[in-house]
Amino acid sequence: MLNLGKRFIVLLMLFVLALPAAMIAGNVNYNVPMYHDWWWTAPERPTVKVNVANSGSDAATCEVSLTVATDKREPVASMCQQVAVAAGDSAEVAFSLNLAPGFYRCTVAGDGNEVKTFNIGYEPESIVSLPDAQPDFDEFWQRALDELAQVAPEFSLTEEKDKSNKGGKVYLVKMKSLGGVEVQGYLTVPAKASKKNTMPVLVHYMGYGSKPWHAEPYEGMNRIEFVLSTRGQGLNEPTNEYGDWVVYGLGDRDQYYYRGAYMDLIRAIDFVCTLPEVDTRYIFAEGGSQGGAFTLVACSLDKRICAAAPWIPFLNDFPDYFKIVHWPAEPILKKQKELGISDSDLYKMLSYFDVKNFTRRITCPIMMGIGLQDPTCPPHTNFAGYNLITSQKQFVIYPECQHDTRHPEWDERQRAFFEKITKM
Repeated sequence: MLNLGKRFIVLLMLFVLALPAAMIAGNVNYNVPMYHDWWWTAPERPTVKVNVANSGSDAATCEVSLTVATDKREPVASMCQQVAVAAGDSAEVAFSLNLAPGFYRCTVAGDGNEVKTFNIGYEPESIVSLPDAQPDFDEFWQRALDELAQVAPEFSLTEEKDKSNKGGKVYLVKMKSLGGVEVQGYLTVPAKASKKNTMPVLVHYMGYGSKPWHAEPYEGMNRIEFVLSTRGQGLNEPTNEYGDWVVYGLGDRDQYYYRGAYMDLIRAIDFVCTLPEVDTRYIFAEGGSQGGAFTLVACSLDKRICAAAPWIPFLNDFPDYFKIVHWPAEPILKKQKELGISDSDLYKMLSYFDVKNFTRRITCPIMMGIGLQDPTCPPHTNFAGYNLITSQKQFVIYPECQHDTRHPEWDERQRAFFEKITKM
């Protein structure tokens, strides 16, 4: 009779021999290739493909599974397929999906082990997120604009000689905005720009907490660029009195951080319009994340902007947004609890600052960039505002980008978009 040690060894060997050879040797490889840029429009059907490769010397039978959930993590589908793969061969497994318009989180697993989790989209322009603007929305923002108009801007420019070169000059700009708050920015003026040789201007709106930066002048530069730092951020952060901007003044629409910040955007347009070198027919705007939200809001409130290219815009569709992401939901909901604000009062207040409630008022052409894998400003929220724009518009989805669209071609696409308008 075998002793316990020998019995264990025999049982272990029998178990190992019962396993597929490829699994024993780790010879099965699962790969999820990007297919159709991972987004589709009708009548196409969303399809997820998985390649299974067996580099072993024996055949293998593998199990491939796919689970699908909404971007709010609500289960949608779960499916599984078995596939036999000959030694040294590969096979493809395809899952065809029947989905409603929206964005979805897919997880592929091979033999129970997660292979890849990623987002896909279907009919993004059919996503419906109705505006929830309050009846006095327009009045609220007109009053803010009227208050801004009463503030003397006191524009000042100081050349930053260490940033200037033969391609142009860089200036530190200071100005007074709503409430008499001083905000700053960097202005870059090409050497060839003058009162007689006016140029288009591009206003850059910055992301949340972005560090100060300026457009580097270069020979042949053919547009003026202004990078704005809104109150408490960027160049103004050393004197920030707002703390975490997104929760400052929460619960009071007249004190909330973004009432003043949105007016800073308009003051920036006021500023560039005073420059003799600017061709005021061609004022463009761009920005990403918070800067994308700023870009859309500025276009809504100021018709002097002739075209804009926001990307991965922030502050869109708060009620859905907070069900999808952890930030800024967590600090806002924590502050809500501290202040004892009800859900209805919170979302009513935030509706005055929700980008989707501004976008219907945009009249200029818009090109928007989207990162399909964005965990911070998910594509669902991007389209909540975009789908309400009634002016000329287009979008570009970068299927592998997360919270960015710094795809090699985005800057060139943006430049071509603006230059086409100057030639119309």
